[in-house]
Amino acid sequence: CTCSFLDTDRALVLLEEYCKKLKKPEEQQLKKAIRKVMGIFKSSLFQALLGSFTKKATRHGAVSHPSLPAAVAYDVLGCPKD
Repeated sequence: CTCSFLDTDRALVLLEEYCKKLKKPEEQQLKKAIRKVMGIFKSSLFQALLGSFTKKATRHGAVSHPSLPAAVAYDVLGCPKD
């Protein structure tokens, strides 16, 4: 199932959009932390672990994903987009 990978890609897009809004000096530490998380999401180890988890969860019927259009309606903080 590629749903988890799509979710990860969507999370990266949302995090990148949010980082672009962080311009104040006091927001730079948060921006740096978000960029670290983004690096982890992009790492091959994370992708391998995600793939392994998805396979196991799918076998046990434990994976459910919201539809992508519904996820797109919210920003990175979970607030509805205008």
